[in-house]
Amino acid sequence: MRKLLIPMAALALASCAQQEQPKEAPRGLRDAVAGKFTVGVAVNGEQMAGRDSASVAIVLQHFNSLVGENVMKHENIHPADGLYYFDGADSLVAFAEANKMELIGHCLVWHSQTAPWYFVDSVGTEVSKDVLLSRIREHIRTVAGRYKGKIKGWDVCNEIIEDDGSLRQSPFARICGYDFIYEAFKTAHEVDPDAELYLNDYGMTSPGRRAGYLALVDSLRQRGLRIDAMGLQAHMGIDYPDSAAVEQTIADFEKIGLPVMITEWDMGALPTFTQSADVSQGIPVATPENDIYRDGLPDDVNLLWNKRMRMMWDIFVRHSASIKRVTVWGVSDVDSWKNDFPVFGRKDYPLLFDRNYQPKPFVKDIIFES
Repeated sequence: MRKLLIPMAALALASCAQQEQPKEAPRGLRDAVAGKFTVGVAVNGEQMAGRDSASVAIVLQHFNSLVGENVMKHENIHPADGLYYFDGADSLVAFAEANKMELIGHCLVWHSQTAPWYFVDSVGTEVSKDVLLSRIREHIRTVAGRYKGKIKGWDVCNEIIEDDGSLRQSPFARICGYDFIYEAFKTAHEVDPDAELYLNDYGMTSPGRRAGYLALVDSLRQRGLRIDAMGLQAHMGIDYPDSAAVEQTIADFEKIGLPVMITEWDMGALPTFTQSADVSQGIPVATPENDIYRDGLPDDVNLLWNKRMRMMWDIFVRHSASIKRVTVWGVSDVDSWKNDFPVFGRKDYPLLFDRNYQPKPFVKDIIFES
């Protein structure tokens, strides 16, 4: 295996973070569910570069699993043919290792943040199926191979099924049909047989999308391909989804013996504009009419938000026999992607820690009541 070259800044940050932990660390969210599931968080480049020390302190106290929000996505790590940028991912790996945290790789195949060159030849003509499958194999061998033995599991394919259960008509599907999925899982397993392999998507409470994934899991298994868990992106709103739909989604995968993970949990506090998490769609800009909580959440909205988040958490705990991990998509409201989606520049309140880096009421209740 090739020697891992870690930037000195990443080593310094990881070492410092590890040394600063007190011998008797304060109780955190991970302690409240010890033995049930791991508690993960998506981190960004500012945090891994040490420029957001308040967020790093939260990560070390409350979480035992990490995922990079963007550093391992195709357009960042593989922006041109033959060109790889590993500094961000290397820093993430170094931090996780120094602090003995589980690390999740996100993601190997995704239509949305894939560099445009991947699908075309030197003159801009769409490549053939054989060429694209070859590029998929090369990308996975390079990225997953670099971090072999350091990644707990990979989101192998991300957001590949539509709401009606059909294959999303991305360039991957248009050129390769379902074969890009099979090739990705096959190659990922060959590169790192000990790493877990996952599918991952939003909107899984939709019966059509869920049925599409249940059929896909069966197809993977029939081909002798291994899948270890289904990632349920839990991008929620203050008025959706219904709790019964969440439980039914988990139960449907329990029936086929496939563990699940809550992979990108957040809950927007603003009125729902769209239930989609498709970042490739066009989005409007914030206005006084659609950015209604610019000065903070009203007490009744804040109370409802905390009540719904606690209700969802209790569902996760109730199904902890089949849920392997719950990961929130960001550390605090300051850095949530929901501030810019589905309306750019709005002020939203979707995460477990507020803009002052303090745990929200339901989080405090979970930590101190157990």
